[in-house]
Amino acid sequence: MLKAENLKKIYHMGDVVVPAVNDVYLEVEPGEMMCIMGKSGSGKSTLLHILGLIDSPTSGKVYFKNQDVSKFSESKRAKIRLAQMGFVFQEYALLPELTALENVYLPARMLGRWPSEYEERAVTLLESIGLIERMHHHPRELSGGQQQRVAIARAMVNKPEIIFADEPTANLDSTSGKQVMQALTWLNKQFGTTILFVSHDADDQKYANRVVHLYDGRLSESGSEEYSA
Repeated sequence: MLKAENLKKIYHMGDVVVPAVNDVYLEVEPGEMMCIMGKSGSGKSTLLHILGLIDSPTSGKVYFKNQDVSKFSESKRAKIRLAQMGFVFQEYALLPELTALENVYLPARMLGRWPSEYEERAVTLLESIGLIERMHHHPRELSGGQQQRVAIARAMVNKPEIIFADEPTANLDSTSGKQVMQALTWLNKQFGTTILFVSHDADDQKYANRVVHLYDGRLSESGSEEYSA
């Protein structure tokens, strides 16, 4: 489904060259729930953003469904992100003026779907993650864990083939974090949605069926004594 070849992302900070992602090769199979582990500053979020077509690599290629999408125009990449990918961010990224229900179905409205279709799906998704009674509440009326579960439902509303989750439990307490990871796991098992998430919390590895590790922008699948949360 998703493949990266020789990915590099280099930032220039004055005269200093910072290789955030360094010669990464990775394949993600359909239906996988993969975790990219690494310490803060290891390049996890940068790699996720490149794989999710939010950012472009300095060099290398990204293949999505056997197409080299790394050089697509921004408008074409945006269409792929909206229709075939879902995103869950560390900061929830909910619109404060919209209710939970409205936040969930917003991406479907952007695709031009019929209101009856996207509203029904949004309600079903909120019910499946235990938030049906909160669907008319605004983000400020929800806990952090509830907001993140709304973000997960929003990521699923267009029936994406893959969800990218960037440190989805980083701002949550352990109970809320567990609920969020259980929601992602349920979606993976229930719908076969591919999930790719990054984390620096070693405890999150148990939710994945495959774990890779990133060290200073370089990928390793060996696991390792180098890593500690």
